[in-house]
Amino acid sequence: MLSAQPAYALARATFKRAQRGLFGGKHIQFGNNNPFSKKKTRRNWLPNVQNKNLYSESLSQFIEVKVTTAVLRTIDKKGGLDKYLLETRDKNLFSEKALELKSKIINHNNRKARLQAKAVPAAEEVNVTSASSASA
Repeated sequence: MLSAQPAYALARATFKRAQRGLFGGKHIQFGNNNPFSKKKTRRNWLPNVQNKNLYSESLSQFIEVKVTTAVLRTIDKKGGLDKYLLETRDKNLFSEKALELKSKIINHNNRKARLQAKAVPAAEEVNVTSASSASA
């Protein structure tokens, strides 16, 4: 049975900062420092987060986003921000910001396709009328 909650809410307890960027499932990790004296002390490891301006080809603009270095490598591998967001499943994006950007890109692409579909018949009519006037 499908849940009414978004997929990122069903992931293991995420920290809220991950909802405002592209973290790719990276979380805070916990463990111990183990020095030579064998006196263990608790510590945590935070994801390597960078503030980046990434270019969206569909939206034709730069988008400022907090992104982990692991996701930056994945974006390079996929061939850009748009391809990364469109080819990654919603349940693997783990963030509100990523889902928001993905929906913006999809809506923009759909709107662009509708406008091109309307423009093509008008261009065909121009070609038909110019061909008929040339033969007359």
